[in-house]
Amino acid sequence: MDEAEKHFQQGMKYYKTEYYDKAQGELFRAAKLDSTKPLYISYLGLAVARATSRYDEAETLCHSALKLMRTDPQAYLNLAQVYIWAGRKEDAVDTLSMGLLYTKRDLRLLRLLRKLGVRRPAVLTSLDRKHFLNKQLGKLRHKFLKIIGEE
Repeated sequence: MDEAEKHFQQGMKYYKTEYYDKAQGELFRAAKLDSTKPLYISYLGLAVARATSRYDEAETLCHSALKLMRTDPQAYLNLAQVYIWAGRKEDAVDTLSMGLLYTKRDLRLLRLLRKLGVRRPAVLTSLDRKHFLNKQLGKLRHKFLKIIGEE
């Protein structure tokens, strides 16, 4: 394991145990030693947001990482989390929705969208969501998606 990876692993340990200041320092060292690893930069953005509440800086870090790893769901999750902490729910929803396009509908993105209160569109868009047919078809869709593992 190289030096940057050691700092990243230590930073993640600190992050998971909520020592955000220490995590920020370790993740900064990791990103400085190896700037080719976007995951280091993305998690540094999370740590900056938690440790200092500098959401603009955290957003910039997460965005720069996301540009380098468009198909990694974790990049979208990290940026969305920064938006949530900053009180920008709509931006978090937009980020997660964009992530679904690039990550082949990752379940973690779908779960966070649901946690934020985002619902699937009505099955029959020409009818009201509360219409009997939409309710029944929605239940069937839910059961079907659960069976095939998409739920």
